[in-house]
Amino acid sequence: MNQVKVRILAACLVLCSMTAMGGTGDKQGKLASPVFSKVEYVGNDKVYNENPLESGEFYNPILQGCYPDPAITRKGDDYYMVVSSFAMFPGVPIFHSNDLVNWTQLGHVLDRTSQLDVHDTGISMGVYAPGITYNENSDTFYMITTAFAGSTKLPGTLGNFVVKTKDPKEGWSDPYKLDFAGIDPSIFFDDDGKAYVVHNDAPDPGKELYGGHRVIKVWEYDVEKDQIIKGTDQIIVNGGVDLAKKPIWIEAPHIYKKNGKYYLMCAEGGTGDWHSEVVFISDSPKGPYVPAPSNPILTQRHFPKDRKNNVDWAGHADLVLGPDGKYYGVFLGIRPNEEGRVNTGRETYILPVDWSGTFPVFENGLVPMEPTLAMPAGVENKTGKDGFFPNGNFTYTEDFTSDQLDYRWIGLRGPREEFISTGKKGLSIDPFQTNIKELKPTSTLFHRQMHKAFTFTTEMKYKPQSEKDLAGLTCYQNEGSNYVFGVTKKGGNYMLVLERTETKGRRRDRETSSKVIASTSIDLKKSIQLKVSAEGDDYIFSYALDGEDFQDLGAAVSGDILSTNVAGGFTGAMIGLYATSGNTTLP
Repeated sequence: MNQVKVRILAACLVLCSMTAMGGTGDKQGKLASPVFSKVEYVGNDKVYNENPLESGEFYNPILQGCYPDPAITRKGDDYYMVVSSFAMFPGVPIFHSNDLVNWTQLGHVLDRTSQLDVHDTGISMGVYAPGITYNENSDTFYMITTAFAGSTKLPGTLGNFVVKTKDPKEGWSDPYKLDFAGIDPSIFFDDDGKAYVVHNDAPDPGKELYGGHRVIKVWEYDVEKDQIIKGTDQIIVNGGVDLAKKPIWIEAPHIYKKNGKYYLMCAEGGTGDWHSEVVFISDSPKGPYVPAPSNPILTQRHFPKDRKNNVDWAGHADLVLGPDGKYYGVFLGIRPNEEGRVNTGRETYILPVDWSGTFPVFENGLVPMEPTLAMPAGVENKTGKDGFFPNGNFTYTEDFTSDQLDYRWIGLRGPREEFISTGKKGLSIDPFQTNIKELKPTSTLFHRQMHKAFTFTTEMKYKPQSEKDLAGLTCYQNEGSNYVFGVTKKGGNYMLVLERTETKGRRRDRETSSKVIASTSIDLKKSIQLKVSAEGDDYIFSYALDGEDFQDLGAAVSGDILSTNVAGGFTGAMIGLYATSGNTTLP
């Protein structure tokens, strides 16, 4: 993560923490609670229609939508992968595979507030860049990460911490807070039983040479006390591959051991259009490390922005030995729309890695990436079937009658269970007084936008009692950049409204404004269907009262505010089932 943003966000957190804690959302008396009985999400990206899979192929990315900063580990035939979650709750999605193609989500590593408290943080704060490592010496899995958020057990900014488990399918420990600064930590366990933590940090005081100048540090790690050993830290990379070229944002380090040599792989260039992956070699885990002569080993930064099927920002990678004896690397990338904007967020990709020589190199990672990839030998593509996570174009339907809520549904800044209940009639939301524009937990159940072209449709039964009540959909990038499409009441009339909230400027000069851009009176005798459709940058909001004939509410609107280019931050857009008893969206 770019550290200028990190410092700003941390400062905002300090200010927010000085306010009274609002718990998981303020509630009041008897509320108007909407019931969502059906949801259908349909992805229809052009790239998948134009590139149907042939035998022996699968699609890249393997995780579409906001699943960034992947890290991966292996125990036997089992692969486990984690990604960043920021202020989403639960935190740190974890996936399992036996073949690197077909993935199931096991749940989340941080699934309770004793592990993570993000109740008053901006969406791009919270959990950054988790690392996951299996320690063969103790048969234990470690997840290490940075959280810019408060904690119920550790007041203030939690910082760096580790959680452990013997079995990722059975839950994780409470955090062990680690006493060092910086971000993007990962753990390496050597053959002799010793352990090391590497991470991104600022240069020593007074030695910062330019904006974006960072270093990689290593510490020895006490596996008995689960703490770094003080006094053992040292800088092993200063700036990046070539300090004379003023490289920026060296981060996301991982150490590997092969043929008696130690390899340090890092992201360089910042998580944007100069992103890349670089590698170094040493005879010791604590260095000195020498950069490979062929760096970078992965990047998409040199190609035209208008190229077909553009994938960009490739970097922040991790390596693992695959089921076919080859190495593979997972990493983040983005698929901008026709306006060059990133609404789906940073996604998780995979490529084979050629490590037949001294240094690893991502196969086809230095040429424009293709949307399809050959599977490891002997693997069958089951994505989207038998409980495996889908990719490519797909349709997902949900009626909320299952005992187990699908893991793709997430809350923001607090547990979903605080405001939802499911049953034969569907999903009921007990609304908070908090609305979507506040820096507090909201009574909203989110689904990531996973395609540039999609439709998201839901059926809702709801009778607002006053103008303070609203329920419906939100398309959300953050608290200052979103659309609200919902039903409220004005006088004796039920009203359907569409509101755009946008933030102009950055940092202290930010100005947020909201405007209702369309509204209509509706006859709410029965349920209402609400739909949002997107085709690249154009979003259309429509509704149906008879279950069939959808009418647009207003004209197509721009998805600019749902992109990181305009809204800033590190997340992708989400679509939410939303309710509030503190509505400020008034026709």
